[in-house]
Amino acid sequence: MDIKLIQFESHGDERGSLVSLEDHKNIPFTIKRAYYIFDTKEQVKRGFHAHKQLKQLAIVLKGSCRFLLDNGKEKIELLLDNPAQGLFIESFVWREMYDFSEDCVLLVLADSFYDESDYVRNYDEFLEMVNHDS
Repeated sequence: MDIKLIQFESHGDERGSLVSLEDHKNIPFTIKRAYYIFDTKEQVKRGFHAHKQLKQLAIVLKGSCRFLLDNGKEKIELLLDNPAQGLFIESFVWREMYDFSEDCVLLVLADSFYDESDYVRNYDEFLEMVNHDS
């Protein structure tokens, strides 16, 4: 599985740092939706789904969390802990997020509006869908 981490240009001086996010410049799609996850309780895991069409970019603005990404053939775990870096998640990739630091703020940018019918929430169904053509 090809993991795409996008490194953002960080501008800063003695006052602090700034990262700018722009459609089709450093974000590989038009942003239609943004949401963020914070105050996640200890030992809580999130995600447990894939999307049929939706593409997302996950950015840890503060703190850290771990991702498990699974395309039905390969699983990759990685730590996100850099606010100047985004994890691009293609469609048909199962994702689980866990090991949130107490101060974690996870921003997710999406290329479409919320649509429940785009979600695959059953892992066996996901495996069946991605391995159908194999």
